[in-house]
Amino acid sequence: MRKYFVLTILFVLPLVVYLFFASGINHFAKLPILTKDIKDISVISSESFNNKITILGFFGSKIQEKYGDAGNLNQEIFKRFNEFKDFQFLMIQPFGTKSLSDSLLFEMNRLTKTNFQNWKFVEVSDKDLLDVFESLKTDLKLDSSLATSYVFIIDRDGNLRGRDDEEGIKYGYDSRFVADINNNMVDDVKVILAEYRMALKKNNIYKNEL
Repeated sequence: MRKYFVLTILFVLPLVVYLFFASGINHFAKLPILTKDIKDISVISSESFNNKITILGFFGSKIQEKYGDAGNLNQEIFKRFNEFKDFQFLMIQPFGTKSLSDSLLFEMNRLTKTNFQNWKFVEVSDKDLLDVFESLKTDLKLDSSLATSYVFIIDRDGNLRGRDDEEGIKYGYDSRFVADINNNMVDDVKVILAEYRMALKKNNIYKNEL
């Protein structure tokens, strides 16, 4: 009996250790804060980052070129986490793009029958849009249409969350590529949602919002 026990330890323990490290550090730790206190969107619009876990994006003035990005995000992230009360998508857009954003949501609803109530588009001035983006303090840039394919995770306190590990700092997730969304973003959204639920259980934080 003792012999079998020793053999089990010898074979099983290395497997457990391997699975632990193969699963990635973000499965076992909080998602790091990369930038504190980004620009408060409630100052320039009716929306807010407060008490919401936000996927922040910038589709720019050529939204028709972002249908693929939006489809990837809807399929892999929005549909998966949309039922959480404290979760939202927020796209910061330049003035004059409302009809384009309405068309995008209409088309995605027609194809997927998804309720997009928590996927919001906010129109602001070019200056305010740039101020929000630059307050993220990333190594990324907006293109000439004030767009980027990268989206960002903003926590309930208005901080940018992401990865900071041996592979470098990951400020955002490239919505053009399903692999980046599936291999990184899905896990990181799960981590931050779990973080707040653990905080709720431990400290009764955000009791009324969750």
